[in-house]
Amino acid sequence: MRHGNKGRKLGRTSTHRRATLNALATSLLQHKKIRTTVAKAKETRLHVEPIITTAKRSLALTGDEKLISIQRVHARRQVGRFIKDNDVLKTLFTEIAPKVANRPGGYTRVVKLGRRLGDSAEMAILELVDWNETGSTTPKAKVSKPRPTRRTAKTAKLAAETPGATNADVADLPPQE
Repeated sequence: MRHGNKGRKLGRTSTHRRATLNALATSLLQHKKIRTTVAKAKETRLHVEPIITTAKRSLALTGDEKLISIQRVHARRQVGRFIKDNDVLKTLFTEIAPKVANRPGGYTRVVKLGRRLGDSAEMAILELVDWNETGSTTPKAKVSKPRPTRRTAKTAKLAAETPGATNADVADLPPQE
């Protein structure tokens, strides 16, 4: 039984798994959208949402200015345990946290993309909800090119007889007997 064993193992040791989740969380906060496997996306979501909540709560503090300053520094250090990039840490506290201040949770969204060609792994996009509302998250459909027409003796003869006509124009005509 798995009592008390929450979380996915992701095929890694505990230290490697922690490093992977920290790196994915940093990339998500930096780029606002990442593409990864479904299992890693769902696990990263569980890892990054408490980080955003900690940053959000540090902004909502009121009262004594000295105490607030100490608590905000403490919150930055707590988040800094997971997010090692100072630029991303600054972005989290100055841009992301104020933007999600009124949201009661659910800062991320997982959009499934289908299977990866190489190993058939389920792929997904993990994105911050408030940043990617305008763009479509569904993958673009492939535009098919028109098939080239075969040049036969009849189409070549018709193209030669019809002034200004190309092989494609003549191929669309009904066959003449």
